[in-house]
Amino acid sequence: MAYETILYDLDGPVLTITLNRPEKLNAYTAIMGAELADAFHRADEDDAVRVVIVTGAGRGFCAGADISGGANAFDDKAPGSVAFSAPGQARQQGGGFVGAIFNCRKPSIAAINGAAVGVGATLTLPMDIRIAAKGARVGFVFARRGLAPEAGSAWFLPKLVGLPQALRWCLAGGLIQAEEAQAAGLVAEVVEPDQLLARAREIALEIAQNTSPVSIALARQMLWRFSGDASPAGALAVDGALAMALGSSPDVKEGVAAFLEKRPPQFPGKVSTDMPTLYPWWES
Repeated sequence: MAYETILYDLDGPVLTITLNRPEKLNAYTAIMGAELADAFHRADEDDAVRVVIVTGAGRGFCAGADISGGANAFDDKAPGSVAFSAPGQARQQGGGFVGAIFNCRKPSIAAINGAAVGVGATLTLPMDIRIAAKGARVGFVFARRGLAPEAGSAWFLPKLVGLPQALRWCLAGGLIQAEEAQAAGLVAEVVEPDQLLARAREIALEIAQNTSPVSIALARQMLWRFSGDASPAGALAVDGALAMALGSSPDVKEGVAAFLEKRPPQFPGKVSTDMPTLYPWWES
């Protein structure tokens, strides 16, 4: 797939996806949503990709939906409407970009280099780590536009920052400074703008160079899917079975050997061929 609104750059084990409409502060369009979904599906299937970084070109991350079409921008019957096609497609095509990010077997890092507003904020929520540049702002502005929270944000945001904070941000609909987002736990780090991508890559390489791809794929799904359960019963039912399935695997043998020999591990497992038969357990 040739991309019009994003850049796809694989450098070693790290894939950087750049939202690339800088003249519009990378405002979201239906094409961008489809391209993001395709890029994450592509990353999921490529064993060369270990970690995905998502950032924005120019001085913004994503200024929200492109409303240059005027008052009918969200009317799905109007020509040129964005109509939040990605969440709409999500119900029809396996999750759109939200499902593609959430179900990806590779971890993802949002490097928020500027304004992340509306869908620009919510598209980061299914990602695993968010870091922001000083001066960046995040906004869940839907109520100020007459809209409801979209892209699964009513599920993701309370899970990440707690219900009281999610309510405060969504009901007010204002812009949130990067430091406030960090204090609430939405953003893991706030760094100088010229260090943002370097720091994101540093985190990505820490993951890529020290961990098993299969283990990472399992860990992110287990943490996302079990953390909201009322009891540990579901996690215990799965983690025991996974421990037995993985115990004799080449990855575990390599991980133990590397530890004992005090050397970096070289895990042979690939997510394309070596996921345990129990995965994906939530579909069984």
